[in-house]
Amino acid sequence: MQAYLKLDHIDKTFTRGNATTEVLKDINLTIEKGEYVSIIGHSGCGKSTLLNIVAGLTDTTQGCVLLENREVNSPGPDRAVVFQDASLLPWRTVLDNTILGMEIQGVPLRQARERALPLLHRYGLAGFEHLYPNSLSGGMRQRAALLRTLLFDTDVILLDEPFGALDAQTKLQMQEWLMQLWSDFDKTVLFVTHDVEEAIYLSDEVHVMGTRPGRVIANIPITLPRPRVRTSALTADFIAIKERCLDLLSANAAAPSPMNQAA
Repeated sequence: MQAYLKLDHIDKTFTRGNATTEVLKDINLTIEKGEYVSIIGHSGCGKSTLLNIVAGLTDTTQGCVLLENREVNSPGPDRAVVFQDASLLPWRTVLDNTILGMEIQGVPLRQARERALPLLHRYGLAGFEHLYPNSLSGGMRQRAALLRTLLFDTDVILLDEPFGALDAQTKLQMQEWLMQLWSDFDKTVLFVTHDVEEAIYLSDEVHVMGTRPGRVIANIPITLPRPRVRTSALTADFIAIKERCLDLLSANAAAPSPMNQAA
């Protein structure tokens, strides 16, 4: 069966002057439609670069990204990215931030608001519709950013450590909230995080990346039953997966090194 999203032999090298840095090496991943897949790895291993390549924000040095067997090498309406910074427009209310994608698609303003309002109420933003981003907590801003992405009705959602700047309690709440959204909307998600427990808890599969250059060193299916609850993290199966991930990351930690000199 043809994979829905395929990363095929991707290399990425950055050049600065006479120096080069090989960031990614021979990345091969396949993701089925509706799957929730996470990538974990140490800072600097190329996780965000890889996500930007899938988004079409960065080109490859070699290899390609295929979505439904069609090569993608630029941004498009079939993929959307949510970064750690929610990137809400400060002059627009929460409601008008969430409908931005629909406006771009040409949906009339009144119709877009009517479609968005029930979702704001369902997903914890009731009463915040007419506030501006500077009045919101970090968690609330990320809720608005994720709803904006979902209302754009994109096929693939790319999440680049969206909860990395949140406090521990808010982060747990947002994980639960995101699981509900994923279940309700049935989107394909590629999630980048450095939090091993978060990746296991949320995902159908976890890809572990090594460094120097970034490469996939293990693909770990997560067969824990859904729906998952917080006590899932206390089970023997969860702990065994976490230990395996941590062992892989520890064995593949990067040592500091200068940029490789170009030939």
